[in-house]
Parts: sequence; structure tokens; C-alpha cells
Amino acid sequence: MQTVIIVIHLIVVVALVGVVLMQRSEGGGLGIGGGSGFMSARGAANALTRTTAILAAAFFATSLALSLIARYGASPTDILDRIPAGSEQTDDSGGVLDQLGGAGASAPTEEPSAPAEADPEDQIPTGQ
Repeated sequence: MQTVIIVIHLIVVVALVGVVLMQRSEGGGLGIGGGSGFMSARGAANALTRTTAILAAAFFATSLALSLIARYGASPTDILDRIPAGSEQTDDSGGVLDQLGGAGASAPTEEPSAPAEADPEDQIPTGQ
């Protein structure tokens, strides 16, 4: 069901972009050529405006349907559900994010060393 709505949504999006690009703008847009064509300027504007409104309503409806399917779907996934049930947080554990795994999951255990004292001769003059 979700795949069907996604396909319809994508078709509506492509059609909406095409209809909007075909409309005549203040500067002429893609309506180059003036009054030549199978429709008069007024008839084309009315048809394109009506088509844009219908496609916009279809876009809104499919977006709403996709969001409702995602919200009330059969198996909503939560990132906290991926944590194994037996793993309890201990003092040496880094937390929930370290339990999820991934790159760089373990935190460095070294403490930073104290900064070395600088010689007054090595300091760069600031020009003050």
C-alpha cells in the first residue's frame, strides 16, 4: 500500500513541476512564442491554473496519507528498541549511544596530559 502511494506521489510531483514550469510568468517563462499554439492565452492560463490546483491537492493528499501510514504503520521502529534487553548500563559503559554500536563506539580512556609551560622567549609578539 505504501509503495503504491509513493509511486502516485512521485508521479504527482513530476507532473506538478512540469505544469508549473509551463505556466507563463511575468517575464514570459517557458511560454516563449507568444500566442502561437493550440490554446489561446486565457484558455491556457485557466487550464494550467486548474491543473496546478488539482495536482497540488493530490500532492497534499498523498503527503498526508504517507505520513499517516508512517505514524500508524504495523511496526513502527524506535531506535531504543534496538538495544538488547539483557544489556544494562554499567559504570564503564559510555551510555545508550555506545550500546547501539557503530563507528567509534568506544570512548577513549586516556586522560589528557597537562599542558607544558611555555618559555617566555618562545611566545609570539602580539604587537601591542
